[in-house]
Amino acid sequence: MKFGLSQPVARKEDVRFLNGTGIYVDDHAPDGAAHAFFLRSPIAHARIASIDAEAARSAPGVVGVLTGADLGARIDNSLDCMVVKNRDGSDGAIPRRPSIAEDKVCFVGEAVAVVFADTLEQARDAAELIEVDYEELPAATTTAGAESEPEIHADVAPKNVAFDWADGDEAAMKAAFDKAAHVVELPLINNRVITVSMEPRGCFAQWDGERMHFEYNGQGVWGLKNVISGKLKLKPEQVRVTTADVGGGFGMKNFPYPEHLAVAEGARAFNRPIRWISERTEAMLTDNMGRDHVTVGRAAFDENHKLLAIHFQVTAGMGAYNSGFAQNIPSTLARYVLPSVYDVQTYFFECKGVYTNTAPVDAYRGAGRPEAVYQMDRLMDWAGRELGVDPVELRRKNFIKVGQMPYTSAVGEIYDVGDFDRVLDRGLKESDWDGFAARKAQSEARGKLRGQGLCYYIESILGAPNENAKVEFAEDGMVNLYVGTMSNGQGHETVFAQFLHERAGIPFDKIRMIQGDSDLIPKGGGTGGSRSVTTQGNAINATADEMIRKFRPLAEEELEAAAADINFDGGEFRVAGTDKAVALMELAETARKKGMVELLTHEEEAVLPGRSFPNGCHVAEVEVDPETGETKVVKYTVVDDFGRLMNPILAEGQVHGGVVQGIGQAITEQVVYDGDGQLLTATFMDYAIPRAGDTPWIPFHHEGVPSTANDIGMKGCGEAGTVGALAAVTNAALDALQPAGVHHVDMPLTPRRVWNWLETAKQAAE
Repeated sequence: MKFGLSQPVARKEDVRFLNGTGIYVDDHAPDGAAHAFFLRSPIAHARIASIDAEAARSAPGVVGVLTGADLGARIDNSLDCMVVKNRDGSDGAIPRRPSIAEDKVCFVGEAVAVVFADTLEQARDAAELIEVDYEELPAATTTAGAESEPEIHADVAPKNVAFDWADGDEAAMKAAFDKAAHVVELPLINNRVITVSMEPRGCFAQWDGERMHFEYNGQGVWGLKNVISGKLKLKPEQVRVTTADVGGGFGMKNFPYPEHLAVAEGARAFNRPIRWISERTEAMLTDNMGRDHVTVGRAAFDENHKLLAIHFQVTAGMGAYNSGFAQNIPSTLARYVLPSVYDVQTYFFECKGVYTNTAPVDAYRGAGRPEAVYQMDRLMDWAGRELGVDPVELRRKNFIKVGQMPYTSAVGEIYDVGDFDRVLDRGLKESDWDGFAARKAQSEARGKLRGQGLCYYIESILGAPNENAKVEFAEDGMVNLYVGTMSNGQGHETVFAQFLHERAGIPFDKIRMIQGDSDLIPKGGGTGGSRSVTTQGNAINATADEMIRKFRPLAEEELEAAAADINFDGGEFRVAGTDKAVALMELAETARKKGMVELLTHEEEAVLPGRSFPNGCHVAEVEVDPETGETKVVKYTVVDDFGRLMNPILAEGQVHGGVVQGIGQAITEQVVYDGDGQLLTATFMDYAIPRAGDTPWIPFHHEGVPSTANDIGMKGCGEAGTVGALAAVTNAALDALQPAGVHHVDMPLTPRRVWNWLETAKQAAE
């Protein structure tokens, strides 16, 4: 099939994106909507002694003003979150997080009031009239030192500790380390980053006296529908949540934010549609950030360099409050792939979350898996260097082998399939691993240090295993495909149409995807954790199969043949051995004419029987200028096992985007707060995202082993690029710098840091 699965079908949605007709949340707010402007704290930690908003309320064009006290008198002015269990069985801490601060602020950018006015300029001017008396408090700003820094939440004990979680067998781990022939240890920093999606967060709300219509640019509508109905004390049927096109999410747009509740209640309180779109610096101050871990990893080996046990101790920054999944990301979600692709059954994983007076941290592309793979692969690479063993061969020696599949990992996850040796061999070949020495010599001739690094990663799709799909034959001749996931730019309109075309033979150009509307789609899991295509494809197939079954009696009638004599293939019911056939689209039109409306809509929910585990090999080469410390990725190769590829073009695009985000974190990106909690990287002048000139072309190769965990045979690919890139780039940098006497590196590899490491090594050698 030209437009079927595994075909490189061009993205159908790109037509409107490229000609400027995409519709984003700020493009179609209701006519006459007032603008919201949030007054935000300029101080990281302070009590609010008083707040006077009366002058703002009477300013020109102002529709209304809400402070924390105002909002708290009207709704449940707080955001909820998930928590993990502490190692003693108690729940992690849940300090109250108001959507607008009431008596205290805990990070720069926290909202203290919101102004609604006819124009944004009027709202901004009015906000300047609000007088807030802050009683400044000392701030806690470092993840590593949070427990000894000033207390943030009086109801959290021990001080500033969000949770203290552990998993695995500590006694067995200690016994394995005691008998080990070799033990290696590596401290690591996983730097805090900002998502900086192309489209900043935004929303609008409209209240008609009975129902709330709320639109935002997020990753799913049903969770927010439940939050708004619950916090505003509305019945679920009184709330409709929609999402239009979304300019990037990467996990950051997957949660309720304080602005959502304030805008929704503002629309109801003042009986006026309200719109809000974040400014870029506002977004950098208030969007949920990512990563921020301080880790110590240890590995125990026997005399033959076989892994006996692993032990990780992680301190994870939460920011000032828990965000939606924040406690789970460095702990329970990282745990899924903690042992990576290695045959080791003894482990102990300790993770402590801590609060600081900084913006909250939550999911960022990979949500726990990049963090876990980074620490494990950096540890394996370092172990090879410490033990005098080729790091590539050390990995290979400890791989789980094909004959061990399906393999139950130490953490209880079932790897259904995988051929890690084969993928590694392809990665070494495609990267011309053996030709590195010649390239290194060429770099040295130009005064540059060149390094080569590898990462072998594995990741797991996350999120709910169930998903819904609905197929509707529309009166205009199109077929509406309703999905429970939410595209943030991944190409869902294309690949989901491929699924339906492949399974039911419906013409590709007749399929119209509908997403992001809680009135039209009863439930769905949204997008996150690389789940979308696997779960949604499974649901589309189930719906198509049921649709074909229900149309069969009508086909028998139209073809005047018995069911046993009729086959379905390529979108047609055909009488075996004859040229008598009728297309599914024709039958739908017949059903419409006969009033058989039950055949015009089909809906099914499907559940994946198990998780799939994408894996692959990333090889990076970097050049370091020893005079300036500049580190540049000059060669990058990817070989992935995504099982059966649904669309090679889309998969390659996902890998490219993920790798570039990984390169950004590894080399240029770092959130910096000063000792008072002021964000010093709040503009693109200060926060360096990678540009086209910072990355080489990234060849993508596929060495697929079809998954047995779903009947499609696929594995998720949305976050794999980032999962593998962090360690590949950093390992390459260490390889470049180690001959110059640098024996430890951390992300980000900024020029100043690399230059300092080189200078320190030079002075130590003198």
